[in-house]
Amino acid sequence: MRAAHDFQDECDAIDTLLSDLTPRNFGQPTAFKGWTVGEIVEHLHLFNIAADEALKGAEAFAAFCQRILPGMDQGHRALQRSWFGSTPPAQTYKAWRDFYPGTAQRFAQSDPEARLKWFGPDMSARSCVIARQMEHWAHAQAIYDRLGVARLNTDRLKNVAHIGVTTYSWSFKVNGLESPRPKPYVRLVAPSGAVWEWNAPQTDNRIEGPAEDFCQVVTQCRNIGDADVDLQMTGKTAQQWMRLAQCFAGPPETPPAIGLRRKVDA
Repeated sequence: MRAAHDFQDECDAIDTLLSDLTPRNFGQPTAFKGWTVGEIVEHLHLFNIAADEALKGAEAFAAFCQRILPGMDQGHRALQRSWFGSTPPAQTYKAWRDFYPGTAQRFAQSDPEARLKWFGPDMSARSCVIARQMEHWAHAQAIYDRLGVARLNTDRLKNVAHIGVTTYSWSFKVNGLESPRPKPYVRLVAPSGAVWEWNAPQTDNRIEGPAEDFCQVVTQCRNIGDADVDLQMTGKTAQQWMRLAQCFAGPPETPPAIGLRRKVDA
C-alpha cells in the first residue's frame, strides 16, 4: 500500500528533524496551544499505538479503548500524562522512532479496504494510515516552526491535500452548518510543480495556490490571511470554507489568529 510508505517517509523526515534535539529542546513550548515539542511527540506516538491496535482487529482496539477512553475526558495533555507517566519526552521520542516502522510495515501488508474500528466511524486501513500521515505532518509543523527550520515538502503531501478537500462537508457539519453546493474547484501547485485538481472547474467558486499553504490551512497550522499563506479564494463559499476548514475529527476548533503560528526567526 503506497499510503503506508508515505506515512513512513513522513515519520522519517520528522525523525531527522528530532534526532539531534536535547532534553531541553523537547521541553520547549510551541505555538500549538503551548504544547511542548515532547508533548507533540507523545501525542503522535500514542495514536500510532491506537492505529496499530485497530489494525489487529475489533477486539484489540476495544481493549485499547477501555484503557484510554476514561482519560480522554480530561483532554489530550492529561491523557498523555496518565499514559506515559514520568517517562522523559526524549525517551518517548525514541519509543516513537522504534515503533512507527513496524506500524508502517503492517499497514503496507494489510488489505487497503479492510474496515478498522476507530474512535469515530469505522474507516478503511488506507484511510487510517493516511490520517496518521496527516496528523504527523500537521503537528510536526509546530516543531519546525519552533526550531526555526524551513520545511522541505515532497509530493506525498497530496495525501494531506486530499483529506483537506474530502472533508469539505465535515468542516461545515462540525460547526453546525449546511455545506453549500457546489463544492469549490481546488487547484493546487505541488512541491514538484505538478498541478493537482479536485471538483468541477469554476471561475467564480475556486481555491488556488501552493499545496503546502492549503494543507496548512485545512490542518489549522496557519490562518488564511495573506500574511500567513498565499491562497487565492474566489467566491463566498470558498472563503467561508477556508475560514473554518478542519480536516481532523473532534469538536470544532478555532483556526489560529493571523501570524500566531509561524516559523521562529533564527
